[in-house]
Amino acid sequence: MSDHASPGSGTQSIQRAAHVLRIIASRNGTGLRLVDISSHARLERPTVHRILKCLITEGLVSQDAETRRYFLGRLTFELGLAASSSFNLRDICRPALARLAEQTGDTVFLTIRSGFDTVCVDRAEGSFPIKTLTLDVGTRRPLGVGAGGLALLMSLADEAIEDIVSANALRLGAYNNLTVPALMRLLKRCRELGYALNDAHITPGATSVGLPIRSRSGEPFLAISIGAISERMAEKRQKELVALIRSEIVNLEAAVSDTVHP
Repeated sequence: MSDHASPGSGTQSIQRAAHVLRIIASRNGTGLRLVDISSHARLERPTVHRILKCLITEGLVSQDAETRRYFLGRLTFELGLAASSSFNLRDICRPALARLAEQTGDTVFLTIRSGFDTVCVDRAEGSFPIKTLTLDVGTRRPLGVGAGGLALLMSLADEAIEDIVSANALRLGAYNNLTVPALMRLLKRCRELGYALNDAHITPGATSVGLPIRSRSGEPFLAISIGAISERMAEKRQKELVALIRSEIVNLEAAVSDTVHP
């Protein structure tokens, strides 16, 4: 994102502020320094500092007095609560997640696309005693990270993939030193397999598979993935899990299309 644009552009200011909020959300557990936000946003530090100062005033961002790191503010939580009743995707998909968790014994994740990112919006835990809780609800990651992100990214046109991966390039290294070439190799393999496969690249010892859920217009906007310890994820079982996910998605796509318009 360029730091040069026409002065007084209100639309650009809103876009930049939203971009900064998404960046902070992606690392809200640990917070981010000004230099980190500036680097990821590809904006000059004084520009980012002005944006952050305004967001803090409005309650959308907070700053830890000791570490000087920035976090999402209380207002983002309040706005999320107010909006939640209008987005019933979790309610629609939860029975499917519960069935998959019961059938497989593993952990099932529901991921939604948000711009160039993904957000985990729900998960269901199976009965197998060793769990792979690699994602918490609310976790934001770059598209292409994890099975859910791979499922959403692999389904897009090549040009869109290039734009997204290029925009996220600086952020990938935070995920087990993932690189753009490595991500492109993962995407190529996923397309050949016909499903998303993340085999220990992001979380050592854990493997996950996933498929996208498409909107009425055909765009992938949700993904279901199943994660387990790698010992449970031989190729034969991967295909069995994918078949179970696919059977649920057939019904979900019709239900989601009738209810939401992403």
